[in-house]
Amino acid sequence: MENNLEQAVREASLSRKTNETDIALKLAVDGSGEAELETDVPFLNHMLDLFTKHGQFNLSVQAKGDIEIDDHHTVEDIGICLGQALREALGDKKGIKRYANVFIPMDEALAQVVIDISNRPHFEYRASYPSQQVGSFSTELVHEFLWKFALEARITLHVIVHYGANTHHMIEAVFKALGRALDEATQIDPRVKGVPSTKGVL
Repeated sequence: MENNLEQAVREASLSRKTNETDIALKLAVDGSGEAELETDVPFLNHMLDLFTKHGQFNLSVQAKGDIEIDDHHTVEDIGICLGQALREALGDKKGIKRYANVFIPMDEALAQVVIDISNRPHFEYRASYPSQQVGSFSTELVHEFLWKFALEARITLHVIVHYGANTHHMIEAVFKALGRALDEATQIDPRVKGVPSTKGVL
């Protein structure tokens, strides 16, 4: 009997509206790297474009936020929405590989992302950037985005930036590695019967 899990449509659409942000997001796990991104945070647009392209997802994000205060709420809430969308799109997680460990170089920088699609949210972050800003974007928001993404996706996520001299390159390597790690961990493995866990659920 053939494994028909590959035929399942793994996508999700959601919206989130608060007094601080208004977000509509759509994610297709099995995509072709197409991104439609309209947010008030240009650097995040760039990073999400890289994430989408290297993860071979399709991602649409329309987001407005209170950037007159700062970018924090918009970045945080997009991370929340993306995590929720990933969790919904993966459904019961039957047949997935579950784990991935990806290293990505970006010129002088090297980032590593390790993932377990575990239904146990946990985030470890080891990164020290040469500057606190990339343009108008605060580097502390990388942590905020990834933490909220991991929490809402209910995955274990370890991010390590081993070294680098250019802050833009270092963060870019993180988002490329995140995309490729999620692509690998969400792939259907025809050898897997049910979910890859002795518990029987993920």
